[in-house]
Amino acid sequence: MNGTAKSSPKIFVVEDDVDIARLVRHSLESAGYRIRAFSTTHGVLLDAQKERPSLFLLDIMVPGGDGLDLCRQIRQAGALLSMTPIIFLTAKTSEVDRILGLEMGADDYVTKPFSPRELVARVKAVLRRCEPPLTPDVITVGELQINTAAMTLSVRGNPAVTTATEFRLLHYLAQRPGRVFTRDQLLDAVWRDTTFVSPRSVDVYVRKLREKIEQDPEKPQYLKTVRGTGYRFEVIK
Repeated sequence: MNGTAKSSPKIFVVEDDVDIARLVRHSLESAGYRIRAFSTTHGVLLDAQKERPSLFLLDIMVPGGDGLDLCRQIRQAGALLSMTPIIFLTAKTSEVDRILGLEMGADDYVTKPFSPRELVARVKAVLRRCEPPLTPDVITVGELQINTAAMTLSVRGNPAVTTATEFRLLHYLAQRPGRVFTRDQLLDAVWRDTTFVSPRSVDVYVRKLREKIEQDPEKPQYLKTVRGTGYRFEVIK
């Protein structure tokens, strides 16, 4: 039993509302996850660097600095920690807030009030997306090298830090060069559980990937937009 507990994913929860924090802990522990709870952002990054969690669940408005700033720090904390998935848990419900959260590097966005069943489903879906592909390989195309075993990306010989969701999206497209995919097809393939994710999420991640792999994101060579349809990955010869 102790061995199972040690091997189960650990989730860092940052939530200052005592009742919500208690509900989150109960829901996720009942689903088999280990929980480390914080009521402020203080000490979260330092503890995460000592023992990397499997996932961060961050409220946006908490004492000691907001969750958006903590998300930014995690994404800039080095290759290993920066790949850790992040879910925002917040009362901010507008699409603008959702897109901002994704642009900051979040992998998902759960709005309050939420059902415990939905929360667990979203956590499971994000953790599945962050698993390495079953078939390890190295895709080299143009100035890109995509290593699926290590889940690393190299651009023009330099390592490029991506989130797990960004990596899976790039890997999926690069494996199928020249094929055009709609946003819904990419959601089905990469996000897998599309119940709570909008097609706009695909646009956000494509834009973020272009900033990392393209010499000129406004004139992409790799990730092409097919107007009125979706996206395709172009092989540069």
